Amino acid sequence: MDQDITALTTLITELYYWLAVFFMTFIPVGFCIYSSAVARKKSANSAFMTQLMILPVLAIPSFIFGWWIYFGFVHGPGAGGFGSAPFALGWSELAAGFIGEDEFGRSRINGVSWLVFLLMSFTVAAIVASSAIERARSGALLMLAVLVGAVLWAIGAAWGWSPNGWMVELMGFHDAYAAGVLHTVAGGFALGVLKNLGPRLAKTDVNNSVHNIPARNPRFASIGMMFIILGLLGLYLASNQPMVDVQLGDGEFFSSTTVYGTPVVLSASTVNFFMSMFAGMLIGYIMSGGDLRWILSCGIAGIVSTSAGNDYYHPLQAFLLSAFVVWLVFRMHRWLEARFQIDDVTAAVSFHGFAGWFSLVIAGIVLWGYPASPGEGYAIINPLGQFVGAMILFWIVGFIPGHLGSRFLLFMGVLRVPPEIEVVGLDTMRNEISRSESERNSDNELQALDDLREEQV
Repeated sequence: MDQDITALTTLITELYYWLAVFFMTFIPVGFCIYSSAVARKKSANSAFMTQLMILPVLAIPSFIFGWWIYFGFVHGPGAGGFGSAPFALGWSELAAGFIGEDEFGRSRINGVSWLVFLLMSFTVAAIVASSAIERARSGALLMLAVLVGAVLWAIGAAWGWSPNGWMVELMGFHDAYAAGVLHTVAGGFALGVLKNLGPRLAKTDVNNSVHNIPARNPRFASIGMMFIILGLLGLYLASNQPMVDVQLGDGEFFSSTTVYGTPVVLSASTVNFFMSMFAGMLIGYIMSGGDLRWILSCGIAGIVSTSAGNDYYHPLQAFLLSAFVVWLVFRMHRWLEARFQIDDVTAAVSFHGFAGWFSLVIAGIVLWGYPASPGEGYAIINPLGQFVGAMILFWIVGFIPGHLGSRFLLFMGVLRVPPEIEVVGLDTMRNEISRSESERNSDNELQALDDLREEQV
């Protein structure tokens, strides 16, 4: 009987994560469409191409060492050494189609779990890249994508999005659906990059006035965001364990759990997902005066703003908290533009970084006293632990490495395209190269045709 239950649990878990991966594959589709739709026509193809290449560029580093970092860095800096996770190494037999029993119980789910990790890595990197379109070099963005997607977010997840993470155990840190370890890290890193990158030439003038640059195609941008939202629903699925025996005493009681092992009702967290999105959309409609570009963007910000505690919240709590946070971060986006001339094309800093930060802090207040993890001796959720965790993720894991990494690329002269190329557009530059090659090929073809005719004569 026990063997039958174990086999059924393994099968359900594997199929469940494959379903999550299916939904999450819409995230890259959405970012490609969204980035190209908000970019001006002269750089739209370049924005699409940059997003398209993030996933293959991230695949190898995430497979070789990024996946291991998530398990190996759970003890934090200078405490307890590295965690043991041989199954997360790229050369492990469990990385292939291993059939049989293993001591870690991962023979069936290791591969699909890595795919979930890769798509979350992509999400972090894509958020950063989308904020810097039209003036950043594609190569520079891809290098920064590896840093934040394969290393930094994995460290943040190891510390705060793992049942054994030191922030969870010592601080009572709780981030059920990765509002902090994913979105806050991405927003902080993006701020560090944008500070060095500077605004687009058309965004400001000599009087330091900030000008609005509308999205090229708001309808396609909205379609892209719909795909992203569908992918975030898959991320919610992937953040749960579908079938776990949570009975502490005799007998068995199976339930879905969060990544921490705390029981969760999947339908309740899904309702909270949509209630948060609806609240964000309503606030976005009001704050933007019905601007199509911002309605679904604020819907995504709404999802982020409650994701830290959506496993515990009541749907009305999720709705009201989302409405408040989206109202706040929308104003903060405008303030960053006006006060510091941060040209954040997709509002990544505010709608992901700040929304995730507030998500963590508010969860610490509203959920004060709830268990962060079922682990014996672990701290409970509390305001101080959530605040400190939010500061660590935004500034130490996100902003500082983003600032230093982009500063080095700026020093090397490879962060930003030359002004003359930005003016004519990144696509125009590529089109000029293609036109030159086409003309050269045409000349070669005409010469070959003349030679052929001479031979026939």
